[in-house]
Amino acid sequence: MHEEYYGFSDKPFSLTPDPKYLYKSETHASAFDLLQYAIRRREGFVVVTGDIGTGKTTLCRAILEQLDRKTFTALVLNPFLSEEDLLRLILQDFGVVSREEMKRGRLAGVTKQELIDTLNEFLLSLLPLGAGALLIIDEAQNLPRQVLEQIRILSNLETNREKLLQIVLVGQLNLKELLRSPELRQLDQRVSIRYELRPLTREETAAYIAHRLTIAGGSVVSFAPKALELVHKYTGGVPRLINLLCDRALLGGYSARTQRITPEIVTAAATGLDLVATRRSIVGWVKRHAPAFAAGAALTAMLASAVTYAVTTLQARATAGKPAAHVVVQAPPAERDTTPPVTGMKGTSGPAIPVAEDSQPANDSRQLTQPAPASRAPSYSILVGSFRYEPEAALLIGQLSELGYRTPSARVSSSAHGTWHQVLIGPYNELELAKQDQSRVRQLPGYADAQLVTQ
Repeated sequence: MHEEYYGFSDKPFSLTPDPKYLYKSETHASAFDLLQYAIRRREGFVVVTGDIGTGKTTLCRAILEQLDRKTFTALVLNPFLSEEDLLRLILQDFGVVSREEMKRGRLAGVTKQELIDTLNEFLLSLLPLGAGALLIIDEAQNLPRQVLEQIRILSNLETNREKLLQIVLVGQLNLKELLRSPELRQLDQRVSIRYELRPLTREETAAYIAHRLTIAGGSVVSFAPKALELVHKYTGGVPRLINLLCDRALLGGYSARTQRITPEIVTAAATGLDLVATRRSIVGWVKRHAPAFAAGAALTAMLASAVTYAVTTLQARATAGKPAAHVVVQAPPAERDTTPPVTGMKGTSGPAIPVAEDSQPANDSRQLTQPAPASRAPSYSILVGSFRYEPEAALLIGQLSELGYRTPSARVSSSAHGTWHQVLIGPYNELELAKQDQSRVRQLPGYADAQLVTQ
């Protein structure tokens, strides 16, 4: 019907998790890169969460398509399994037993321990080949607790140097709460990487629709800008809802024999699907902008305090008949990008930490008269790595924290280098202590480029 009318070679807004339609928004691209990174480094447990319809399964299938032949994979889509059934399914996906053998009941009378031993022997046989194994479990929030405990036991399959099985748990947002329960504390402590998929922004929603239309071969149909805005309002940026709404809108456009999807067509399609336009509540908006509010409030309070103090000082000195000292009080200068890039862990690079903003220009127009403030003693930090994606920085922070280091992070933006996430150790009040820890960190594998910075 409307696919033929618009000249599509495929359904552009199908609900099936086809990896060729994966649109790498900021959050999906970060998750994709992070999963590839974790699989290459064999990080053990990885947990990816997201709301219903945010593209978790599509992401998993896209990851599987990118793996090389040396990575054996098992994808579990049905979480309602017993411990023995899970082990049998894993062995089947890895190719240890065939589907026909499973149907004939080859493993029917095998005990759970025998299944684990068989899996362990298979994983050990991959080591001489330089191969690895990956297990992805979708809808993991529905796994029974005893099965989750069995998965924890599988994570113990390892040598003295590395994990034999990389495990990725993918589930809805309540998976995080499930893993935090006291009885699953041992499993939760084994998670090395966590990432949450977020819905698409308004701009990403428009790009997502254009991406799927292009992949499907549609060149004659288009969405009006206002129609795209309505799609985002009705779906909240959730990919599955976007697919539903856009497919219904294309059907409405076909019925009207038009190649231009208008806001009216989108509204009619949303009404037919019982979708309601999302309204941003004041409380939600404030929560999203809380960091900006906090920073603005702190700056306002600081400037107000400076003004009050300056005025009080002026009045006191005027009463005493003494001239006031001329001192400049101003907002922090705009961020400058004058420092060269530095190299972080494993060859990642990014802009160096900005120089501390203690110096002030002499010709700023915002001037008040007050006594000069006491100079602040410098503090020192160790810059360990700079990353394009925040999850990679979070991974390094976790690794350094396990070694006992205090690891704050910084987000640095510049016109020349873009936005980078930097991982630091510190701060230190004494330069000698900072140098001692810098020397220790540089001796660790992968951290030889750690640099000392002054803040």
